[in-house]
Amino acid sequence: MGMKASGLAAASATITLEFEQSIVHGAIELVAAGVCNRVMCAGLRFAGQLLESARSEADIAGVRVTPVWTLDEAPTGLTVSRADA
Repeated sequence: MGMKASGLAAASATITLEFEQSIVHGAIELVAAGVCNRVMCAGLRFAGQLLESARSEADIAGVRVTPVWTLDEAPTGLTVSRADA
C-alpha cells in the first residue's frame, strides 16, 4: 500500500469513527430523553473503541451502554437502554 493509499485509509477510518461516535451519541440522547426505552447501534466497525467513552457519556446521561458481542468475542454493536431497565 502506497503512502497516498495509507493516508486515504487513515482518513476513511477517522471519518467512520466520528460517524459511529455521532450515532452512539444520538442513541444516548434518545434514551436519556425518554423517546425510546432502548436503541441498538448495530454493525459498528469501531464498537470496541467506542465502548468506554460511550459508557462514560451514558453514565452522565443516566442510561446504560452494553456491547453486542459476536462469536469471535469482538463487539459489533452497542445497545443503549434505560439504567433502570
